[in-house]
Amino acid sequence: MGIHFGVDYDPEHWPRERWETDARLMQEMGIQVVRMAGLSWFQMEPSEGEFHFERLEEAVALLDRYGIKSILGTPTAAPPAWIVQKNPEIQPASRQEVRRHSDGRYREGRQLNCPSNPVYRVHIRRFVTAFARRFADNPGVIGWQIDDGLGSPRGDLCMCGSCKRLFQKWLGRKYKTAQALNSAWWQGYNSFEQIGTPLAAATKDNPSAMLDWKCYCSDLIVNFADWQAEILRKHCPKHAITHNFTGIDSQADCCELAGLLDFVSSDVYPAGHWQPHQPPAETAACHDVVRSYSKKSFWVSAQQAGMTGREILGRAPEPGQLSAWAMQSVAHGADAVVFSRWRACPAGAEQFWQGILGHSGNPGRIYSEAKKMTQTFARYMEAFEGSIPGCEAAIVHSFRQSCALDIQPNHPQLRYTGQLQKYYKAMYDKKIPVDFVQEMDDISKYKLVIAPLQYLMTPELEQHYMDYVAGGGHLVLTMRTGVKDAGNLCMTEMELPGRLGALCGIEVPEYDCLLETIGGVLYGKKEYAVEKWCDRIELRGAGQIAEYSMGVYRQTPAITENRYGSGIAWYVGTEPGSELMEDMMTYITGVCEIETLGTAGDGVEMMTRESDEKTWLFVINHTGDEQVYHLHGMYTLLEGEREESLKPYEVQLFAGSRRRR
Repeated sequence: MGIHFGVDYDPEHWPRERWETDARLMQEMGIQVVRMAGLSWFQMEPSEGEFHFERLEEAVALLDRYGIKSILGTPTAAPPAWIVQKNPEIQPASRQEVRRHSDGRYREGRQLNCPSNPVYRVHIRRFVTAFARRFADNPGVIGWQIDDGLGSPRGDLCMCGSCKRLFQKWLGRKYKTAQALNSAWWQGYNSFEQIGTPLAAATKDNPSAMLDWKCYCSDLIVNFADWQAEILRKHCPKHAITHNFTGIDSQADCCELAGLLDFVSSDVYPAGHWQPHQPPAETAACHDVVRSYSKKSFWVSAQQAGMTGREILGRAPEPGQLSAWAMQSVAHGADAVVFSRWRACPAGAEQFWQGILGHSGNPGRIYSEAKKMTQTFARYMEAFEGSIPGCEAAIVHSFRQSCALDIQPNHPQLRYTGQLQKYYKAMYDKKIPVDFVQEMDDISKYKLVIAPLQYLMTPELEQHYMDYVAGGGHLVLTMRTGVKDAGNLCMTEMELPGRLGALCGIEVPEYDCLLETIGGVLYGKKEYAVEKWCDRIELRGAGQIAEYSMGVYRQTPAITENRYGSGIAWYVGTEPGSELMEDMMTYITGVCEIETLGTAGDGVEMMTRESDEKTWLFVINHTGDEQVYHLHGMYTLLEGEREESLKPYEVQLFAGSRRRR
């Protein structure tokens, strides 16, 4: 598209006479696109069928005169109060059968609606159709964002009567008969009409039923987005369609959702008030997961620009930190970075959510820093467009595995996404770029694949992993592999990890939850801490590379290595602490002969983007201290003051020939 830097803009907050000042300041900063109207339904339809798009049209036209294009949002996450008053049934019901109320307050009632409700869909179709028709041929509009953060982990989805009926139909399509469902769930129903949504109950949830519920919710979200996309494509065939994802955790299968879009986008808040000190490795992992949804470059639709907050405020970015955050996004595959937001708004729940400009609207430190950053890197963005990082290693990411372990985490602190982050950080710290892949993706090109917590297992997935290793691949499997089948029922035919025991050369006849205790492992000549879990492993051809050092498990295998065909499989029967993780992954990546980009201390990130002939290397200092580093390869410094030395929050850019592997 040739669009690389943008901002979220809310012209409805400000008088018309201010708009031209904003447009001029944006142009001087290097802004090429704005994201608008995503939460402004009431301003455009104050009563049913009474449409007022004139003010938005004025804003679009003014911005276009300054060379700034617009992406418009369908504001379906925030229905106006008149719809809620007329049809209160569109508000979602909780597990306690309590309506979660919304009165249409701006930025205070998002996603307080039921995506299955047919009445709400009538309202949406009327509005989105009129909205799309009005802007279909507007030269200032280049695309649309559907809704806002669909599937973000903000609590349970709706459990109203409409959802109940759709869930019953979904189950009917999947199982055909109640008898088949009873066999899958180990339940007793005479018909699908007897099945309700998983309301709060005196007993614990049935894991198989809950997995189906979560998969139904995902399908509903994907259907809701697809339905809106069809309306937009019918009336705006020349416009691109996107949606803003929210990182690793999601209530939807984001790969399916991404398949509906022209490009994927993400919201990035490295220092949000809910996580004021998110480590750079976690932000990087979120970028790489979002890139995996479409396996191509993406946009950042909301890049943190200033202090965030509602009742409680987060930390303000330090000088230089905004640039480090933005260029981290670019380094991991973002073709465009849209800052959130342009200016702090004067009212509402997010009135202290700062932007490029503060409440006064006067350019200050953040504006100057963003302007310098865009002017420095704009000259390279066209060349970056479409390129993605070149990776020799991958981590398996699965929506269904995450759902199953969310239902039954086994240990109260065990989280699927937390395990992905731990293994990702080990690679990140070694300056090794990583892709995320889905379970049945082609993984043959990777030297190393890490597949944590493969809790749900199918014969197809077992064979997929066995074929990969037999063909020369290197695979890391972990505790809780092969525990259940695809329906969330425990495996009963073999010892864990099922058929993958032959791949790993082991059996796991027993296991132990390390509840409220820390375990120990001997690796080499050093003892390390482990936690959360202990598989009692018996060797069936594998070699032991680490052993437990505690209690009844002393001197039994904790980590194993097995040659299978032309490759190697490792099995990690516990959760390594940070020291063991570092040393274990140093050994494994060495065996795999994986290239590292360089060496540096904590807080210095290295990442590449690769085109057919060229590699761009980003070196980013995420700390407020000066840092040193060393590169493993020949590169030419394009941006930065001094090679192998970084000022606080400095971003350096290098170019080199495409890495050959």
